[in-house]
Amino acid sequence: MIITDIKIRKFFKEGPMKAVVSVTFDGALAVHDIKVINAKDKFFIVMPSRKNPDGTYRDIVHPINAEFRAELEGAVIKAYFDGLETAEFADEIEAQV
Repeated sequence: MIITDIKIRKFFKEGPMKAVVSVTFDGALAVHDIKVINAKDKFFIVMPSRKNPDGTYRDIVHPINAEFRAELEGAVIKAYFDGLETAEFADEIEAQV
């Protein structure tokens, strides 16, 4: 399965959640609401989940093995930092206008 597109849907400046991301696989399947989290000076992703009646959360989609999780996490975090540079640059341009 090949990651064909990563879109940063929203950036957050405050709190541990830094972005919400959509990832497209093989140009045919999109997974929305993957979260980029920064906690204890480490970035990682959290897969989309749903709240159970008992208050716990359960992933509704997730990688099956550690190798693919690492590949997905690396690609999403790279896209986050690439997009963050563009977003910060856009903010600087708006501030100058």
